Amino acid sequence: MAQTSTTLSGEVSHKADITGTDISISTSGTISSTSTIIADDGSDNGKLQARDLVTVSGTDNNNKTFTVKAVVSTKEFTVEETILANDNADGSTQFTLDNIGFVTDKAKGDGYYSQPDGVHTVAYHPGATINDDSTIGLIMQGSLATTPTEDDWFDITGTEITSAELDGSTLAFHANFTGNFVWVRAKVSGMTAGAVTKILYNH
Repeated sequence: MAQTSTTLSGEVSHKADITGTDISISTSGTISSTSTIIADDGSDNGKLQARDLVTVSGTDNNNKTFTVKAVVSTKEFTVEETILANDNADGSTQFTLDNIGFVTDKAKGDGYYSQPDGVHTVAYHPGATINDDSTIGLIMQGSLATTPTEDDWFDITGTEITSAELDGSTLAFHANFTGNFVWVRAKVSGMTAGAVTKILYNH
């Protein structure tokens, strides 16, 4: 089978924290507000987009990280994870939405085509101003599920780029990995500044 190259991600920048006393988190799987702009509906407003990772703080029940599933409007988005308890806006308690990274859309792995060798390559292109502290990490994830949920993804050993490699001068890293993954994707976590220019994938 011929090699296939895919762009998993174009340039993605870190987004500033979003705070508001009108933000609510619902067991219907949504995070919404009455007036605070929290999501980008395609107008390139610099707010949260599909597949962004957002850590919520200030709540009673939902201080954790969620994956944005879809943007409903500039004041509402759905998440991939299950929300077990509501946190309703009370007009005085401030909730914070901290964009800590993103996951890419899934791409077909060799397991999807029942290929025996399972050889894949990824090329990460971090921007020069991406944070290089201990929180940052770029890694590939795989899934053996035909229709994966967030619980079906696992980190692929040997594909991680950490703060030790990110010095602002090396702007391209690659890793080879082997496995009969049905789907693969890239995950960037711990972002506090800067951008990832692109992520390329070959199998």
